[in-house]
Amino acid sequence: MRQFAVTGMTCAACSARVEKAVSSVEGVSSCSVSLLTNSMKVEGNAAGDAIVSAVEKAGYGARQLDEEKGKRQSSIAQKEELLKDVNTPLLRRRLIFSCVFLLALMYVSMGHMMWSFPLPEFFTRSHVSVAVLELLLTQIILLINRQFFISGFKALVHRSPNMDSLVALGSGTSYAYSICMLFLMIYQQALGNHEEVMKCMDNLYFEGAAMIVTLITVGKLLESISKGKTSNALKGLLQLSPKTAVIERDGKEETVLVEEVSVDDVFIVRPGEKIPVDGVVLDGESAVDESALTGESMPVEKNSGSRVFCATMNTSGFLRCRATSVGEDTSFYKIIQMVSDAASGKAPIAKIADKVSGIFVPGVIGIALCVFVIWMLLGKETGFSLSRAISVLVISCPCALGLATPVAIMVGTGKGAKNGMLFKNAESLEECGRIQIVALDKTGTVTSGKPSVCGIYCSPTVKEGDLLTMAVSLESKSEHPLSKAIMVLAQEKNIKPLEVEQFKAITGKGLSATLNGKKIYGGSFDYISSLCRVGDELKDKVRECSDSGQTPLLFCTQDKVLGIISVADAIKEDSSAAIKELGGMGIKTVMLTGDNERTATAIAGQCGIDSVASSLMPDGKESIVKKLCSLGKCAMVGDGINDAPALTRSDVGIAVGAGTDVAIDAASVVLMNSSLTDVSAAIRLSRATLRIIHQNLFWAFFYNAILIPVAAGAFAGFGIIINPMLSAAAMSLSSFCVVTNALRLNLVNVRNSRHDKKRKSNINLNKIIQENKAQSMEVNMAEKTLKVEGMMCQHCEMHVKKALEAIDGVTEATANHEKKEVVVKLSKDIPDETFAAAIKEAGYEMK
Repeated sequence: MRQFAVTGMTCAACSARVEKAVSSVEGVSSCSVSLLTNSMKVEGNAAGDAIVSAVEKAGYGARQLDEEKGKRQSSIAQKEELLKDVNTPLLRRRLIFSCVFLLALMYVSMGHMMWSFPLPEFFTRSHVSVAVLELLLTQIILLINRQFFISGFKALVHRSPNMDSLVALGSGTSYAYSICMLFLMIYQQALGNHEEVMKCMDNLYFEGAAMIVTLITVGKLLESISKGKTSNALKGLLQLSPKTAVIERDGKEETVLVEEVSVDDVFIVRPGEKIPVDGVVLDGESAVDESALTGESMPVEKNSGSRVFCATMNTSGFLRCRATSVGEDTSFYKIIQMVSDAASGKAPIAKIADKVSGIFVPGVIGIALCVFVIWMLLGKETGFSLSRAISVLVISCPCALGLATPVAIMVGTGKGAKNGMLFKNAESLEECGRIQIVALDKTGTVTSGKPSVCGIYCSPTVKEGDLLTMAVSLESKSEHPLSKAIMVLAQEKNIKPLEVEQFKAITGKGLSATLNGKKIYGGSFDYISSLCRVGDELKDKVRECSDSGQTPLLFCTQDKVLGIISVADAIKEDSSAAIKELGGMGIKTVMLTGDNERTATAIAGQCGIDSVASSLMPDGKESIVKKLCSLGKCAMVGDGINDAPALTRSDVGIAVGAGTDVAIDAASVVLMNSSLTDVSAAIRLSRATLRIIHQNLFWAFFYNAILIPVAAGAFAGFGIIINPMLSAAAMSLSSFCVVTNALRLNLVNVRNSRHDKKRKSNINLNKIIQENKAQSMEVNMAEKTLKVEGMMCQHCEMHVKKALEAIDGVTEATANHEKKEVVVKLSKDIPDETFAAAIKEAGYEMK
């Protein structure tokens, strides 16, 4: 994807014209133009010069921004340049000078003519002198605001009229008509017709022409200031970018520009300094403020081996680190890129406004001509008819339509970034607000992903310390995740493991060893109960632990059970609150997990999750998500590689920030805090953004639909007439209102659930879950493993495979001569005798 800076765009009609022109270039597969950032993104293999040429032929300017991989500083500089507010100071100067001369013009045209305000004697000799003074003052104001005429008439020449065309036509027509009236005044004064001179004086619209461009400039200035505020979040992120780094070279410290840092360079960060690139700590300890990335205000402790991230602040200690990611590969730059892409992208809802904007300006010009002709045919004076046509031209506002969606998207994505929620594109921000179902991965999403000790239960005559000492001694030799959970507990309780001998791990069962000459054992209930008797009280405790989703580990000597240590993947502290918030929004929740049904059901019950699908493989998760999407808008929340297919399949894929790169790449929304409550916060923000977009679009369509007929004089019979000056004021305020309304998003508290509205939902998840269970049972029933003797090589495997797949009802046979077995998949039930006969005929024997 290539990015271009586009100049000369003033309204939605401009961006639509540029988009249409570039899309027609051969080799361009897609084009997206942002009026808000004056930028354009193009995909395809078309030459950059051809794209620039197409933009210039459409009447605008363009230049390609160089995206040199690895040069983070230049890339950030480009974004700063795109967001740089160059219009506001220029518009402010134009407005100041315009107002000075407009006040003088209004003093002459209204103050002197209506209220007899004094003027120098030279100007009071005749009305023509006053009219000429008005002409001169108007000419100065029009020259100050000549950009409207340059841009507007240039767009007309290229047959792509825009908002400036409407302003130029409205103001220019008033000015031209007034000049005609001035010449007529001079002629009538020469004839001595005083009454005709006064009539001509009443038909001068110099102040109208000047007032139109001045009021439009007021609106442009207000709009420019408000638009600048919409990108404050992105500007704030860009300002966090560190400019220099201190690196070690030949044993000496050297300060260099941050883009000069390479992977594996060793850099130094002192207290109060920003970390320049992503890296890993080699030496030192400190607390790092990572709020720039995660939104969390609490500093994170760092020591040797910890990862550190670009643009985060070292608050206390000295850190010596090795660079692992630089330039555009840093987490910080990826966040900026995601926010920038989302802000400059187009949401699906914007397509309606884009279609209207493309035909809006030509339509308004046509309406204005019709209005003029109709009023003339009805016998009205030329001045009245012209005034109605000019009002139509000036009051219509394509800008309100064009800005309705992008300003809300810009503010929404910025608000999300501040709170650790990254929307990769505008579409994901829009779709998130329409979510009806949230599918949740269990491990690492609902739970912490790290097993921990949940309970310790001792036999009546055993002390807890003795049980823990024996368990820690046995588990210290194991690498199993459950063993690590017990070792973490040992560190917390400061329990030292004793030396054991003859350690043995029995796969799927447990562990055994010798401690002080005595055999000790640890493992599952089935394993321990085969070694010695387990009392009824401990049996009940085992059942209780299993029902609550925990894994009971039993420990015993040769003749006595010492007790139980239950281990479980602990539920995150905020999971239950997050599920409750989702339920309060009317969103159904379903947990998808590869874990067994008993554990999954127990965890779902504790959290309040509506439905559970257990014992799933990655393709199983994807299959269920596909079915859920058919019921309504479905989001998938996950963190692992196995979640990637489901994340991609869902309407909105949400990855938690602590997850794998694969999951984050597959998702369209990334939660930097890894907190499940951020899912409801993201939906809350998206709903608020959608609400603002709908309000803006309603206002834009309502404004134009109501005020254009009023400006045309449709209600003149009721005495309701809008003159061109009021029309200009109304147009100026319309865009300002749209942008200001979008800024209200900054006031939304995305963590507050008090104002959540519960949407009605008739979605029945149980049907899909039951179908999945039935399919799983069918799959289990439709697969058999056969023991076959005599297979010696891969050729034997092929013979057996061919013989079995010839049987009606066998869909697939997979033979393994090393294991001496064949796995057959069936479409119907087949008796063992049929398999035995086919295998025997092939020259082998089935056991």
